[in-house]
Amino acid sequence: QAGLTQPSSVSEGLRQTATLTCTGNSNNVGNEGAAWLQQHQGHAPKLLSYRNNNRPSGISERFSASRSGNTASLTITGLQPEDEADYYCSAWDSSLSAHTVPQISGEMRQKLESSPGLTEHRGTSQFY
Repeated sequence: QAGLTQPSSVSEGLRQTATLTCTGNSNNVGNEGAAWLQQHQGHAPKLLSYRNNNRPSGISERFSASRSGNTASLTITGLQPEDEADYYCSAWDSSLSAHTVPQISGEMRQKLESSPGLTEHRGTSQFY
């Protein structure tokens, strides 16, 4: 099956570590690895990592990508409020000769959002 899959939700607290996963197959993630992008509302997407853990200049080391078999992961350490954004994975699919992105509940994204109404001490960040 072509395409990528990201879980609909992962939750973690501020200053903690969160891991996003992106599962494909041997034609995409397992072959070429994945790129990860971050998009804040109203802004263009920003490339965080490509070909697994190659970070463009200026990207914080808090963002670390890896791959195991057909699954790519993006780990964000020391979660900060500014990490609230949409996160996309993308991979070249050799069977399609095209880039492919995940489809999650009709939306191609995995969202990191701070829960409202909580103090910084109790604040949590949620992927959904």
